[in-house]
Amino acid sequence: MSRGGRHAYGALSVLAAGALVLTGCSKGGSDSGTNDKKDQQDARHQQASIKFGNAADSTGPAAPVPGAKSGGTMEVLQRDSYAHLDPAQIYVADQQSLAQLIHRGLTGYKATSDDGHQHEVVGDLATDSGTTSDGGKTWKYTLKDGIRFADGTPITSADVRQTVERLFAPFITQGPSYLQQWLADTSGAGYRKLLPDGPYKGRHLPNSVLETPDAKTIVFHFQKPHPDLPYTLALAGYSVVSAKGDTKEKYDKNPVTTGPYKIQSFKSGKSMVLVRNPGWDPKTDPIRHQYVDRFSITFNQQFETSTKALLADSGPDQAGVSFNNQIDAGNLSRVLSDPRLKARTVSGYQGYVGQMNINLSKPEMKDIRVRRAIAYALPVSPFARAYGGSDAMEIPGGLLSPTVSGYDPSFDPFGKKKNPGGDPDKARKLLQQAGKLNMKLTFGYINSNEGQQYSTAMAAGLKKAGFDVQRQEIPSETYYDQVSKLNNTYDIFNTAWSADWPSASTVLPPLYDGRQIADGASNYSQVNDPHVNGEIDRISQITDPVKAAAEWEKLDKYLLTKVVNEVPTGYYKQAQIAGSKVGGLVYDDVLSDIDPRRLYIK
Repeated sequence: MSRGGRHAYGALSVLAAGALVLTGCSKGGSDSGTNDKKDQQDARHQQASIKFGNAADSTGPAAPVPGAKSGGTMEVLQRDSYAHLDPAQIYVADQQSLAQLIHRGLTGYKATSDDGHQHEVVGDLATDSGTTSDGGKTWKYTLKDGIRFADGTPITSADVRQTVERLFAPFITQGPSYLQQWLADTSGAGYRKLLPDGPYKGRHLPNSVLETPDAKTIVFHFQKPHPDLPYTLALAGYSVVSAKGDTKEKYDKNPVTTGPYKIQSFKSGKSMVLVRNPGWDPKTDPIRHQYVDRFSITFNQQFETSTKALLADSGPDQAGVSFNNQIDAGNLSRVLSDPRLKARTVSGYQGYVGQMNINLSKPEMKDIRVRRAIAYALPVSPFARAYGGSDAMEIPGGLLSPTVSGYDPSFDPFGKKKNPGGDPDKARKLLQQAGKLNMKLTFGYINSNEGQQYSTAMAAGLKKAGFDVQRQEIPSETYYDQVSKLNNTYDIFNTAWSADWPSASTVLPPLYDGRQIADGASNYSQVNDPHVNGEIDRISQITDPVKAAAEWEKLDKYLLTKVVNEVPTGYYKQAQIAGSKVGGLVYDDVLSDIDPRRLYIK
C-alpha cells in the first residue's frame, strides 16, 4: 500500500515528504528519542502473522476503550485533502485512516490489545472471517443481521456483488487488484477481460466465480487456493458499496457510508465534517467505536503547522489530533526529549519503504549504466533528515522493510548504509561510460515543505555526479494519481509502499509485475522484466511461508542488482502528537498511524 497514503496490512505507497537539510551528509537527524531495541521489537511485532477470528470474535460491540466517554467535537489537522472517497479507489494511508470511520467490509482488523500491537482478522459485515473447506479455493461468507447503509438501506449480497463487479470497470484505477486477479486467475491488468464494463451494461460474474444465492450469502470461487482472502477483504479498497446508491465516477466524491460516521460536508482542499451515522449499529461491529460526536477536519495543514498547534495545546486544539501528520522534523527531538510532551505522543515502526522510482518508460532510462549512476549518486541522508533523522527514518538497504518476513539487514547494494550521502564519483564514471554526462533528469517531487527541501538536496547530489536535474512540483493531493500515469513526464520520483499483510507477496508483485503496467497501477517504475514476472508466478505458488520469504528476498536482490529500477530511500518510523484532552490515543501497527476508531474527548 502507498504512504500518503497505505500501511503495513492495508496496502499502502506513501507520499514522499522531506525537510530541513539542503545538502547530503553522512548521518541523519537527531538521536534523542531513538530506541533501537524498541524499533526492532516494533518491527518483529509486524512480522508476526495475524490469526483469523471465528463467529464469537466477530460479534459486536467492540471492547470498550478504558476511560472513554461520549460527546464533543474533535479537531483533525491533515496535510492532504482526500483525493478519493470511493472505497474501490482507496489505496493510500490517509484515505485508509478515514475509511476506518466511514466504510466497512466483509472482514476487518480487530485490535485485541489496548497498545495497538495485537490484532486478529474478524468478520466485519460478515459473521466471521470466512470459511473454506478446500484449502482456499472456495470461500463462503454470511452477512450479519441489522447492517445498513447510512441512508437506512439494508446491506445485502446484491451490494457485495455490485462492490466486486464494479472493480472491473475501467474507471476504477487506483485501488488494490488482488481479488480481481484471483477471480480472473490472471496476473496484471488482464483481469478486466472477465467483466470489461463492470455491472453497468447488464453483464455479471457467473456463479462459477461469484455466487450470491440469497440476500445474506456470498461465495467466492477461485481456480487456485487463496488462503489469504480474509486479509485481502480487510483492505479499505474492498469495503462495501451501495448498489442502489452507486453513481459510478461520482461515488468518489459522495459515497454512501457504512461505518459509525457519515460525511456531513466535504470541501476538497479545505475541510470535511464527519458526524454520527444513526444507521450504524454497534452490536454488529466488533472493531469500531462512536465516542466522538463530530470530527472537524481541516486540510493543508503542513507538519510544522499541525505540530505547532498541538504543542500549543490551547482552545479547540486541546481536543485536536492528526490522523496521519507526523511531528515535524524541527520539533521532533524536543518533543521526544520532554517527558511532558512525550506523554502526549505515540510512535511506532512503519512498514513503508521509500523508493526513488526510475521511470523505465523513458528512453534515456533504458541504459542500466544510467540507472546505476542514479542509484550511486542519489543521497538518501537528506530524506531521513527531512523527516527528523533517525527518530523518524532508518537508512535502507533493500526493498523489503524490517517489518516484513525475509528482510535481510546486511543487504546494501548501493552502499547507502555506509555512505548515505551517495557516491558521485562512481556515478560520474558510469555516466561517462554511457556517454551521458550532463543528461537532463526530470525529478518529480511532492509540493509539501518536506518535499521541497529533500528534493533540493537530492538534486544537488545528482548534479555532482553529472546530471542536469530539473525539479517539477506535483500537488500533494493528487501526487499518486499523477505519478501512476503511464505518460507522466518524470524520470525519477519518490513513492513509498507497505505490505498489505505480513508477506512480501504484497510488496514485490504489486510494485514490479510487468503485467500490471497500467494507468493508476502501482508498478510506478514501469518495469517489465521476464525473469521478475516468472519469479513472481513461481514464488506465489510456494505455500510454506518461510521458504516463500527466502525466495522473495532473492527477488528483492535481483531487482536492485540486475534491474536497478528503484533506489530505496528510507525505512519509515512515525511519531505523532495530540492535544491534552484527546483520549484513547494509540499507535496502531496495522494502520501505521493513530487509530481513529478509539478516540474520545476527555
